[in-house]
Amino acid sequence: MSSLRTHTEPVLVLLLLIQTQLVVVHSLLASGTFMNHTAVLVVPCVPDHASALLRLKRSFVTTNESITAFRSWRAGTDCCGWEGVRCRGGKGRVTSLDLSHRRLRSRALNPSLFNLTSLEHLNLAYNDFSGSQLPSTGFERLLKLTHLNLSTSKFDGQVPTGIRQLTSLVSLDLSTGFKIVEMLNHGFYFEIASHNDSCRLVEPNFQTLIAKLGNLREIKLGYVDLSGNGVHWCDALGKSTPKIRLLSLPYCRLIGPICPSLSSLHSLVTIDLERNYLSGPIPDFLTNFSSLRVLQLQRNKLEGWVSPAIFLHKKLVTINLYHNLGLYGNLPNFSTSNSFENLVVGRTNFFGTIPSSISNLKSLKRLGLSAYGFSGELPFSIGKLKSLNSIEISGTGLVGSIPLWVANLTSLKTLQFSDCGLSGPIPSFIGDLTKLETLFLCNCSFSGKIPSHISNLTQLQILSLYENNLFGKVEITSLRKLPQLYAFDISHNNLVVVNGEDNSSFASFPKIMILGLAGCRIYEFPSFLRYQYNIDSLDLSDNQIHGAIPKWAWENWDELSSLNLANNRFTSIGYGPLLPSSIEVFDLSNNMFQGPIPIPRDTASALIYTRNKFSSIPSNFTSHLSDVTLLMVSENNFSGNIPSSFCGPTSIQLLDLSYNSFNGSLPHCLMENANGMVSLNLKDNELHGKFPDSFTEGCSFEALDLSGNLIEGQLPRSLFACKNLQILDVGKNLILDSFPCWMSSLHRLEVLVLKSNKLFGHVAQSIGEENTSSCAFPSVRIVDLSSNNFSGPLPQDWWFKKLKSMILRDSNSSLIMDYGVPQTGTSYTYTTAITYKGHDTTFSEILRTLVFIDVSNNAFSGEIPEAIGELVLLHGLNMSHNFLNGTIPSQVRRLNQLEALDISSNELSGVIPHEIASLDFLTMLNLSYNKLEGKIPESPHFLTFSNNSFLGNDGLCGSPLSKECSNATTTNVAQHTWEENYVDIMLFLLTGLGFGVGFAVVIVVTWVLPCRKRS
Repeated sequence: MSSLRTHTEPVLVLLLLIQTQLVVVHSLLASGTFMNHTAVLVVPCVPDHASALLRLKRSFVTTNESITAFRSWRAGTDCCGWEGVRCRGGKGRVTSLDLSHRRLRSRALNPSLFNLTSLEHLNLAYNDFSGSQLPSTGFERLLKLTHLNLSTSKFDGQVPTGIRQLTSLVSLDLSTGFKIVEMLNHGFYFEIASHNDSCRLVEPNFQTLIAKLGNLREIKLGYVDLSGNGVHWCDALGKSTPKIRLLSLPYCRLIGPICPSLSSLHSLVTIDLERNYLSGPIPDFLTNFSSLRVLQLQRNKLEGWVSPAIFLHKKLVTINLYHNLGLYGNLPNFSTSNSFENLVVGRTNFFGTIPSSISNLKSLKRLGLSAYGFSGELPFSIGKLKSLNSIEISGTGLVGSIPLWVANLTSLKTLQFSDCGLSGPIPSFIGDLTKLETLFLCNCSFSGKIPSHISNLTQLQILSLYENNLFGKVEITSLRKLPQLYAFDISHNNLVVVNGEDNSSFASFPKIMILGLAGCRIYEFPSFLRYQYNIDSLDLSDNQIHGAIPKWAWENWDELSSLNLANNRFTSIGYGPLLPSSIEVFDLSNNMFQGPIPIPRDTASALIYTRNKFSSIPSNFTSHLSDVTLLMVSENNFSGNIPSSFCGPTSIQLLDLSYNSFNGSLPHCLMENANGMVSLNLKDNELHGKFPDSFTEGCSFEALDLSGNLIEGQLPRSLFACKNLQILDVGKNLILDSFPCWMSSLHRLEVLVLKSNKLFGHVAQSIGEENTSSCAFPSVRIVDLSSNNFSGPLPQDWWFKKLKSMILRDSNSSLIMDYGVPQTGTSYTYTTAITYKGHDTTFSEILRTLVFIDVSNNAFSGEIPEAIGELVLLHGLNMSHNFLNGTIPSQVRRLNQLEALDISSNELSGVIPHEIASLDFLTMLNLSYNKLEGKIPESPHFLTFSNNSFLGNDGLCGSPLSKECSNATTTNVAQHTWEENYVDIMLFLLTGLGFGVGFAVVIVVTWVLPCRKRS
């Protein structure tokens, strides 16, 4: 036994040593400090990189956030282990730096960053660089970068050219995040994630930026200004980024169509071109992108038919076409193989019924069908979509009440029925949808009282019930039960709003930002608003509030995006002319304010002071209004010269000074249009002198109304430079000139009003057939040449045939002629005044369906051209008080849209064509004081016209005139008609009876009958 113990002890010791060595080796391997014979020890961070990082750290302002972010960044320690820092490759060189979402603040990006030349990943997103510009040089040193993310970090200015050299880039993100909350009649609530919309990167040469970035898989440039690139951005993508998978360019001010070059980018998974100015159709080639999952094209100007095939794409998860008013189409039948989670076609011209097969979209979360054209009944199958958290439905053709199946959608956060034909009371089960955050029941025909069950919706943030038939009393204090509410609109119902019984304390009242109480029978400025400090948009219009605006309103509300007090009885601003509040859109129209116009502090985009008693404009007002786009002060008591400050450094694009008593001459500087003005309205003032001939190249006018003044001289030929001009109204002045054929170069001109001047000569008579384009007006819809001294024959047939917009309707044009005021969500609607249906009529909006010609009160002679019948879209035709002769052309039968026809006080003869009686829309007819004869055509429609329509035609008889027709008159009319149409009869006989018999009958008709009649 002792011998065995002696031999085994050394063995045990040896085994123990071996085991210890194995443990040590394993430990060293795990720690990375021991490698096999081919490995090297890991090198710690190189000193230059550590030093660069520490300088970068010191460039940030010391805050709690920076202390937390840089806690591990200590000198003397290995920078490869610092938070957000990674070193790959074992050489101690920094390859990745991620400081995103740390809420760090700095005055500028420190150039020491560019010493990290081994960087492959750089992410500084969601920090604050104080609106500084990115360094102009340095990025070109980071040639190994594959991922660059500088998003939402408050950088401003031009994108550095050095980024163009980063040929290894796979992902480029220079975007700024933003959020849009749709508020329907309040437009939309736009919020920049950086909380500073003045900081914006600009890239004037997008084509050069991406020319060498052929490895890009992702490009995100949301909110980067690309407006300087014209339509070339699209071709640049198609040529330079063949591997792109994610294309995100929202709110980049892009223009033009989605070009064919984009069809080569077959790898695209995401396309986000939201909120730009894109036009043209949605190309069919998008349906061939087999990997496409997200297509976001909302808030553009796209137009045309949308192929149903795009909705049958198997992989498409999101399609959003919202607010493209020119798009139209209908929804196909959906199958269970569709993958949609978000389907949005709201604010388009989609039409038809909503298919019941929509219930096959089992994964659907957002269903946006708020397009006016939907009709029929809502399919109950929508109630099976239990995953829905947002449903938005419109359609004036939709019928019935709010469907019962809505109660099944218990996951809903947004419920919207707007601009629809639904009616009946708001059902009480709405109160059971306790997850609701947004409830829009607007501009339908809902009736009854607002149900008390809505107070159960404690998560509700937006409640909008405007423009229905709701009635009853609404106590504002009841809103305490909705603590999350920030938007509330019950405008334009039959409701009465009162403060409520318990208004002693507003401590628990929700913090309202958007409030609409228009047309709610309010007589005093609501007192509860005194305790609302977060108001951003307030609409108290169409009430009967009188007196002064409370001083506390100006003191409480530092910044307002919108304040609408129009159509009340206010008499005083309640503060000095320089207000302490900043107001983006300020509407005081139709009140009784006096004195100087008020000027908001800092910035404003739209100031609307129409129909008051304002009488002066502060001399230095433009220094406060450098950002104003729209200024309307029409129908006030202004007089004297137009202030020259309007020509100063302002951003005014739409200036309306109409219906005042401004005198003096027209300021030349306004015509020079140095500031890019789009619309100038000086109608009905007392301006005199010559029309300045000072329009310059690049003139941006779309509308120019100088009517109702005392302007003399010729029409300025420099107006030729205003290629975008759509409306020109210089009526009721003293202009002495000939007809302006030279204006035919203004190809967008739609409204031309020259009435009541001293214009003379022939109209489009000296133009040869080979040169008709020199006097053609293909876009014109309204022409008023009345009350001038024009003479000679009316324009020849070719001239009328060139009026293409009176012949063919452009389905892609918007219905109303207006201009979207930038940054306001509002539109300025153009107006015009013409004599329509015998009355001087001012159209508060110009519909593109209104087609009108007035050449009355001139000295035109000759016959009415037969080509007038080509203008099938005409609504009004006035050729009265001229010297026209001949007969009324039978071609007028083709004017099926005609509502008003006045050819009175001429020398027209012959019978009234019976075809006129078939014009069913004709409501005003004046044929008086001509030389017409025969029986007035009989039709139920003609019986609606009075004697005045036919007076002064001694040869006319029959109802409604008291003069009855004799047999002789009827015979003469029949004989006259026979003689006019005998050629047609002759052709019929030649065809029906054979040439021989027909020829014999012709001889009889032509020679024998007249001879017998004479004998």
